[in-house]
Amino acid sequence: MWLKPEEVLLKNALKLWVTEKSNDYFVLQRRRGYGEDSGGLTGLLVGTLDTVLDSTAKVAPFRILHQTPDSQVYWNIACGASLEEISQHWDWLQQNIIRTLSVFDSGEDITSFVQGKIRGLIAEEGTSAGDEEDPERFREAVLRFERLFGLPQREKLVTYFSCSYWRGRVPNQGWIYLSTNFLCFYSYMLGNEVKLVYPWDEVSRLERTSSVLLAESIRVCVRGEDHFFSMLLRLQQTYLIMQQLADYAIVRFFDKETFKAEHPLANPLHITQRALETHARNQSFRAFFRLPQEENLCEVYESFLWVPFSHVNTLGKICVSENYLCFASQDGSQCHLIIPLWEVFSVELPDRSSRALTVCLRGKRALRFSEVRDFERLAATIRRKCGTAGSPQHYISNPDEEGVMVGQSQAVSTEALMNVFHPHDAENLDPKMLKERMKEQSWQIHFAEYGRGTGMFCTKKTRDLIVRGVPETLRGELWMLFSGAVHDMTSHPGYYGRLLEECMGSSSLACDEIERDLHRSLPEHPAFQSDTGISALRRVLTAYAHRNPKIGYCQAMNILTSVLLLYAKEEEAFWLLVAVCERMLPDYFNRRIIGALVDQAVFEELIREHLTQLTEHMTDLSFFSSVSLSWFLTLFISVLPIESAVNVVDCFFYDGIKAILQLGLAVLDYNMDNLLCCHDDAEAVTVLNRFFDNVTNKDSPLPATVQQASATANDKSIQKVDISDLIKEAYEKYGDIRTEEVENMRKRNKLYVIQTLEDTTKQNVLRVVAQDVKFSAAQLDELYMLFKRQHFVSCYWSVCSPALQNHDPSLPYLDQYQLDQSQFSILFNLLQPWTTHSHSHSLARSAFRLLDENGDRLVNFKEFILGLDILYNRSFTEKLKFLFKLHLQPGTQECKILPSSRFFPPAEDHSFSTRLSESAEDGVIRKCPERGRAKVDLQEYLKQWQEDLQRREENIKDLPRINQVQFIGLTKTLYGVFHGNEEEESLYRAVARVTSLLLRMEEVGRKLQESSPQKTPQSTPTSTAQPETSPTLPTSPETKPLPEGEGNQPESPVSQHETAPSHSDITPTSTSRPSTPTSSPTGTSSPMLDTPTDTPSSPSTVRDGDWSFSFEQILASLLNEPSVVRFFEQAINTDSLIAHARKNQFKDVH
Repeated sequence: MWLKPEEVLLKNALKLWVTEKSNDYFVLQRRRGYGEDSGGLTGLLVGTLDTVLDSTAKVAPFRILHQTPDSQVYWNIACGASLEEISQHWDWLQQNIIRTLSVFDSGEDITSFVQGKIRGLIAEEGTSAGDEEDPERFREAVLRFERLFGLPQREKLVTYFSCSYWRGRVPNQGWIYLSTNFLCFYSYMLGNEVKLVYPWDEVSRLERTSSVLLAESIRVCVRGEDHFFSMLLRLQQTYLIMQQLADYAIVRFFDKETFKAEHPLANPLHITQRALETHARNQSFRAFFRLPQEENLCEVYESFLWVPFSHVNTLGKICVSENYLCFASQDGSQCHLIIPLWEVFSVELPDRSSRALTVCLRGKRALRFSEVRDFERLAATIRRKCGTAGSPQHYISNPDEEGVMVGQSQAVSTEALMNVFHPHDAENLDPKMLKERMKEQSWQIHFAEYGRGTGMFCTKKTRDLIVRGVPETLRGELWMLFSGAVHDMTSHPGYYGRLLEECMGSSSLACDEIERDLHRSLPEHPAFQSDTGISALRRVLTAYAHRNPKIGYCQAMNILTSVLLLYAKEEEAFWLLVAVCERMLPDYFNRRIIGALVDQAVFEELIREHLTQLTEHMTDLSFFSSVSLSWFLTLFISVLPIESAVNVVDCFFYDGIKAILQLGLAVLDYNMDNLLCCHDDAEAVTVLNRFFDNVTNKDSPLPATVQQASATANDKSIQKVDISDLIKEAYEKYGDIRTEEVENMRKRNKLYVIQTLEDTTKQNVLRVVAQDVKFSAAQLDELYMLFKRQHFVSCYWSVCSPALQNHDPSLPYLDQYQLDQSQFSILFNLLQPWTTHSHSHSLARSAFRLLDENGDRLVNFKEFILGLDILYNRSFTEKLKFLFKLHLQPGTQECKILPSSRFFPPAEDHSFSTRLSESAEDGVIRKCPERGRAKVDLQEYLKQWQEDLQRREENIKDLPRINQVQFIGLTKTLYGVFHGNEEEESLYRAVARVTSLLLRMEEVGRKLQESSPQKTPQSTPTSTAQPETSPTLPTSPETKPLPEGEGNQPESPVSQHETAPSHSDITPTSTSRPSTPTSSPTGTSSPMLDTPTDTPSSPSTVRDGDWSFSFEQILASLLNEPSVVRFFEQAINTDSLIAHARKNQFKDVH
């Protein structure tokens, strides 16, 4: 066990201890009296001394010491009761610590690091049980987590571990905290503090790695920067939890097509380490046995199973779920079987001495398990579940059943299309048919020996038969069995028929796309040249689109479904399609084909590992990703003749994606010499296409009218490749690739693929925006990440956040991330360059309404950044114009961003239609999922786009006049903006002078209008204010009046007491009343004012008795105030504001 480091002087201890192993930093010692020299005099004395001491004072016979370099001081860091125990500690130090210590310059630093590491290991050993077994310790860690990182209390800590974080070549010993949404690390050693906080949704790489310096570590890549964590006591456990949390964030935020509301981890506030481990265990269980998504692993027992065909007991594990009893061997025999519990009719306990039980099945079969530790509990569980398991409603198809199922609203074919268009001829004595019968006979022997149907033993022999090719008559049955589709169909009786009734006669975008592709599905096959095949294909695809609207219909589904219909009945083909799309090829058939991209990345990894010669020749393997996309999407159906492709599908349904990867490697290996001679990608494509044209299936019994042999099939000079030989070679050379390894590679590469797609989105958005703003590329990148992070911040702690609904990857790039008003307000207040204090939220709401030009109550990044660019980088006039528009009456013509009132610079286009047009650079208008949206009217968008391009810069004369309430709100905003500035006093006085001057000018104007013989209703006030009293409006009770200005203002055209008016002069009051003096705005106190932009006010059109100002008047008056102009024209430190926002973004979450 590890010990708290204690100082030891070896000078006095050498007589009692013997050194067994040593190096420059550590010494492993054995106490005399134990082991080989126990017979000596010294050994006898020491042994006697240890024996007579009481148990509390006894010394462990083995220990490890740390030696401070260039010192006689040693530290006791570990002890053990046996050599095996202490050797484990020694080996851990050798693997994780030794090479690290060489980076330190002084012995004191080395000792300090070792002591910190050992203390961390001791603390971590106490937390191994988790929060369930030691709640007090975990509660302390939660409090420490909240204090160190300042995250909201709703952020749930999942677990924490002691580890070292490498910054450069120096390790920092500390603690890694893994929470629901963040990876955090904290270290404080030798006066050096390290604090990291990274959201899981920004992690692009997560993998275990090793190097010369680091024995084994976890590499985390965030936004292109690598971080290494090592010296973890339970490295694999830590890595798996990190992987699960990162995958959870990716699926929840970016890959919503596969994230369901009933997901067991849907609520981020309920995620615990135990919940993650349970979820991962259930996923692995369902994937291995190909069970429905509703099944969960309930109990696991280790036992032996009597295998009758080999007459041996094989060691393995019994896995029990709600409806299935499964067994998988652990002795390398690759034997597994699945027993539906409704097939069990009794459980017997024949031999209690061997802890055995016998499970009796229908059909006179029995399974005998022995050496089951808790066999009585297992027997009780099976008996209990046998009574609750649902009875089967579907069975393996009857070969004699033909025709059409008529008991539904639509006729459903109950016969595989191959049997209809190419019936099996038992009298045919063709050599190919004879081989086919031999295959059938081999399978019948296998069924007799290993069982048939869901209770069949699957072994190495089963795989060998699959590699040789499945007989035409058994293909549909075996596809259903090995894919697990038979379990889905059994547990959902009548589901397919109900789907057809629901979607009958419906019209949708998916239906239109299906109709377009129906006649492109194996058009040369007779089955799809008739209405029978086309109708069946239409029904299956339409039913699936109705079942899974998140996927709907995607290209390549028609090709795959066509082949399924050839060998399976219509309902069986539907469930096979469900198994492929939702389990075996997850994320393949969505708008971004994420799953296919992930498997292509896995394929590249395998090429680097197994085909090194090809890797050295072609440094860029992205070519193989592009050329192999159709291989993965269609399971080689699109590149191989149908008679050869079905053999590939046989292997796929048995071994999953592993079979496709193996075959891909075999294809490249077969063409290695030709590929090495290629000078460009075009030559390589030609080589591969020519190869696929020459792949044949010499044993195929299909007639020539069905086969898709190439034009060179009869050319004897061209070498042919038999598909069976190619598949056999793939299994022989690359069969050692394990399914678990492939799944780990999938998880690892999924993070990278998702983040690459996100980076593409970012680059396209920034490319569109960069030309219209004055931010640097680095600043735009940071602002985009802040914008995107703000979008997700509100999703972190909510099950059904509206922001999750706002994110739609199918939309154009600019609209994939949008902020609602609350999200916008938080980010706007973090980034705005001025301090506005109490009315900042009102100002943010006004800015949101102004920037939301299409009125959808969402602001995208372009709208946001153009508004921010005005505040940061534009001229005084543009900034004042922006503030002016913020105070125009919301909902009226003046506040809308129309051609007459746009605040953007010339030649800029920012309408919603324009954003669609700009995003068309990468794909025009993307296909959207079926969500009740109308079809896109391209002509209307183009028309609007043309009108937008013709807009010119607005003239300030076109801006509407601002009424009295709005003007007072503008004045308050200016006071708030100036608060805290070093020239605050002069700025306040400048605003007061401008306000007084404008009010005086308005008063003079009214007098002139009154004295004029020509009066218009709009210009004649109903009452005239006295010259010595400024016009006033209703006031809010919380505002305080400002005092009159002090000192002479010779430059002002008005008198001294009018130059600095009281606050009642610029604050609305119900009646004209004298002002009361209060503290000067130049003092320490400042006005705490609320902007009235969000309160109901009178219509913005000027009424009789009201006064208003034009933008020209306000601009001209403020231009005469140098302090105001200087304030708005001063350069803004953009980088510091961005850094401030990044630091406080999570703290401002409410």
